[in-house]
Amino acid sequence: MDKVQRMTREHGVVIFSKSTCCLCYAVSILFQDLGVIPYVYEIDHDPQGKEVENALMRMGCNNALLPLVFIAGKLVGSTNEVMSLHLKGSLIQLIKPYMSV
Repeated sequence: MDKVQRMTREHGVVIFSKSTCCLCYAVSILFQDLGVIPYVYEIDHDPQGKEVENALMRMGCNNALLPLVFIAGKLVGSTNEVMSLHLKGSLIQLIKPYMSV
């Protein structure tokens, strides 16, 4: 859990992802299109990935719902929540501090 908390504290926008997940890729591209370079943690590329998955589950996240997006250290959710915020216009307010000029 320390690794997850450290990542979400050190990076403004963190996406927990798997390299084979097309929705993970789409969410990452959405953030990039909005001017944010997210920190993408590919669970399946890290030997400690299983521990990270377990830590996310202990935090109440359902790892079946990848990607899992954290903004400013807080869990936003998966694709549905991110897209809902984007369609409402609320996502921009959350990511504004992390947008490139």
